[in-house]
Amino acid sequence: MDFDRYLASELADHRAVAEATLDAVGDTFAVLAKTAVGTIRSGGKILLFGNGGSAADAQHIATELVIRYIGDRPPIAAIALTTDTSALTAGGNDLGFDRIFARQIEALARPGDLAIGFSTSGRSANVLAGLAEARVKGLATAGLTGRDGGALVDVADVVIRVPAAAANRIQEMHIVIGHALCGALEQALGLVEQ
Repeated sequence: MDFDRYLASELADHRAVAEATLDAVGDTFAVLAKTAVGTIRSGGKILLFGNGGSAADAQHIATELVIRYIGDRPPIAAIALTTDTSALTAGGNDLGFDRIFARQIEALARPGDLAIGFSTSGRSANVLAGLAEARVKGLATAGLTGRDGGALVDVADVVIRVPAAAANRIQEMHIVIGHALCGALEQALGLVEQ
């Protein structure tokens, strides 16, 4: 196997998806960023969740917001709903896996917060239920997805849909978009120098 050629092919595919994503989601990203800025300025918090690699993405972005992304600054209120193994396993056992995020939103979210669900397919039942519960509670909702967006497009106010079919490329773009959101928040809130 030619590993150099393989890496070059992977990076070329990544670049093509990145360019298509910029064309497809630029305006929608601005809506998400403005929503997130408004949430934090009004004293709200951002709740993030997903499954598998998307759970890791939710945790990654929540950590960048709470700790820091670019430079030292005050924390930005964010919680990944994927980190409490006791809540996840008790919820899965007692309520059903489809309710693990919705139940946490019932307990932790308040009107004025922002819920962001990650699902590469847009079909993860627990992400959909979490976003639906967030709407019931009066939260702004956003979904990061790919492919055709699935049912997520019906339960999120803001939908960022990466125009790709491969889950790995969709997740790569979700991290780039998440990082861009962190940087946009830091700058728009005046927490770091521009």
